Amino acid sequence: MARKTRGRVINGVVLVDKPTGASSNRILQQVKRIYYAQKAGHTGALDPLATGMLPICLGEATKFAQFLLDADKSYRVVAEFGIRTNTSDADGEVVATAPVTFSREDFERVQAQFTGNIQQVPSMFSALKYQGRPLYDYARKGIEVPREARSIHIYQMHIVSYDLPYITLDVTCSKGTYIRSLVDDMGQALGSGAYVKELRRTGVADYAYEDMYSLEELDALVAERDAPDNFDYQSLDALLLPTDSPVSRLPKITVSAAEGHGFLHGQPVTAPAPATDAIVRVWDAQRFLGVACLRDDGLYWPKRVLSLA
Repeated sequence: MARKTRGRVINGVVLVDKPTGASSNRILQQVKRIYYAQKAGHTGALDPLATGMLPICLGEATKFAQFLLDADKSYRVVAEFGIRTNTSDADGEVVATAPVTFSREDFERVQAQFTGNIQQVPSMFSALKYQGRPLYDYARKGIEVPREARSIHIYQMHIVSYDLPYITLDVTCSKGTYIRSLVDDMGQALGSGAYVKELRRTGVADYAYEDMYSLEELDALVAERDAPDNFDYQSLDALLLPTDSPVSRLPKITVSAAEGHGFLHGQPVTAPAPATDAIVRVWDAQRFLGVACLRDDGLYWPKRVLSLA
């Protein structure tokens, strides 16, 4: 006899304001406990040093977490110049120091060079894998392995404050951008070195900064809970964003109830004419059904579908 899955069937996304010092997985487990959810997943890890927006997907929303991994991100970073560390952030060991002699004009020239489409070599202290192992495993053993430069896009880099040796920047960037590597590379270009002193993620995709909640705020809503199975979660669940919020940027098509039923069981739906969007959100008159991709036959075939009764 199959054992009953522990927890609630609850779907949606909660935006957690991650505190410094905690791993993203630890936050995920805490949120899963608070919501007493059967299933949860995060949408891209933040370094323990970093704070800020960490979307946690619950239930069916986990099927669309990849779209947030691929989404643009925004950060506020405090960089200290004149110092390099082995991790390019404040958690690492100092490996070099140099005088800070550049002018603001020098900085703005380098800033322009690191805006737009650029190539970036990922840090050795990252979760990217080489021969099946994360790079940080090699780095902790003092082993340097080859890493290919990757194309990224820095949409905006705005100077918030300029008070050498500290410069605070607001950065909006594409997926795959390592802010630690960006700061280190700029420091090298300026001849002084630099590392990330503070880092806060301020945005993921179109989620609003004001919609974040701290763990303390979430925990307070279950402070009176004795038995997880017999608790009123209404106030907590009200904080959840819709299951389709990770794909809110995708065009939406609405299908009939009959087409929707077939879609949930692996059948394609008819594309509006003319079909121009490669991937869309599919709804029937009342509910989100999943995501579909346009194929050569002119139909939208299921890519990710919800498990709906």
